[in-house]
Amino acid sequence: MNREETQALIENVMDTLSDENGFLGLRTEEERLEVCGSAKEILKTTDKVIKSYIRVSRENNGIVRIPAYRVQHNNISGFYKGGIRFNEYVSEAEVENLAILMTIKNALHKLPFGGAKGGVHVNPKEYTDRELNLIAKKYVQVFKTDLGPNHDIPAPDLGTNERIIDWMVGEYKTIHPGESYLGSFTGKSVENGGAKGRRESTGIGTYLSYQWMINDWFNEIADREEVERKEQWETLEALHEKHKEDGHLNVAVQGFGNVGSVAARQAMNDEKLKQHVVAVSDRDVTLYNPDGLAIESLDAFAFSHQRLPATEKELTDLDIEAEILDAGDVLTVQSDVLILAAVEDQINRENMKNVPAKIFVEGANAPLSPEADQYFEETGKIVIPDILVNAGGVIVSYLEWKQSRITEEYSESKIIDEMAAQMTKTFKRVYDTYFYSDEDTMRYGCFYLALSRLTSLLYKHGKLF
Repeated sequence: MNREETQALIENVMDTLSDENGFLGLRTEEERLEVCGSAKEILKTTDKVIKSYIRVSRENNGIVRIPAYRVQHNNISGFYKGGIRFNEYVSEAEVENLAILMTIKNALHKLPFGGAKGGVHVNPKEYTDRELNLIAKKYVQVFKTDLGPNHDIPAPDLGTNERIIDWMVGEYKTIHPGESYLGSFTGKSVENGGAKGRRESTGIGTYLSYQWMINDWFNEIADREEVERKEQWETLEALHEKHKEDGHLNVAVQGFGNVGSVAARQAMNDEKLKQHVVAVSDRDVTLYNPDGLAIESLDAFAFSHQRLPATEKELTDLDIEAEILDAGDVLTVQSDVLILAAVEDQINRENMKNVPAKIFVEGANAPLSPEADQYFEETGKIVIPDILVNAGGVIVSYLEWKQSRITEEYSESKIIDEMAAQMTKTFKRVYDTYFYSDEDTMRYGCFYLALSRLTSLLYKHGKLF
């Protein structure tokens, strides 16, 4: 979803809320229209868009000036929160859209944060470590008045990592001597006050989103006759029965980075849900084996080489049996579950009818276009949307921020357990809302729950007059 599509969905949901008798205790349609209209305008727009240029002295190419952004969308739920990405496709519109989605995501999961996002228009692979260090420090210098543990708390995102965040924390500490600094950023290294399990959290949450639906949530449902979403229920029931009757689910994973590789390992090692990971891909190659891939060996290779093996010799040396396919083929191999953990707009009107999976799990941001989302809904498939699926990282960021305030280090097991508990509470609310209504898509249901909460907070804080 781009910015205009996100804003259109907000408008659609807010119009639905204004039609609901008793919403916020408002008695008349006129009152609801006024309140929801005000909330709509606030939530479709951002509080603050900050753009600057970072001046960098390159080792061989002189001075360059790089566009950099920080967008703060809304803080009615709490301090602004959102990652910083280093990517050559960063633009103001993209960063603003991601900031809006962070507000929605945090509200959906009932986290005490609003939404923000940052970005630098740079390909980090084209810069040396010294140059990246300078970019990181300059970013903090440029936006120093807009960041802080009690105002706006960045984290790593696409193209950044704990090392870059550590550099930023160091610069923030230099600029603000004597002030609290550990909570100024999350996603730090453990040695620098970061949370244990942070790297794995988004992948674990991504996996949990469909595993919990097929296994735990399905088993808990008592009033199955009341389910409104009949075709999706039949899809879910068929997958549940397939794994229960000595079969296994076939899982494909697009993107084998932090999110995809962890989700693949979770699927392979899960004792509750029987699965084969039949395909994985990166930007260069898809590896396919209908009997299941050796994920541990592939993960070790990818960690060392920053890519998947791409030749028959490399596969033979690793003793891995797999067919080498084009990178895009991961979408069209036979699978029950497709985890999308790469980049946006991977399935759209051009290829959506060629994708056979039954459940789509959006580990990445916006890998499905709205047309694909609607098409899969109409054909009885299940799309679990990004703002629900990939919240593991921001939940662990919250726990990291909290541990910095109480100066107590949480164990990795406590971090992962609390993240899973928080996510399953949200899963239940969303899946109940989705399967027991016939209103549009699961994404719509997520926006409905989040916008209801945000509108209620705006109303109670007296912001809608």
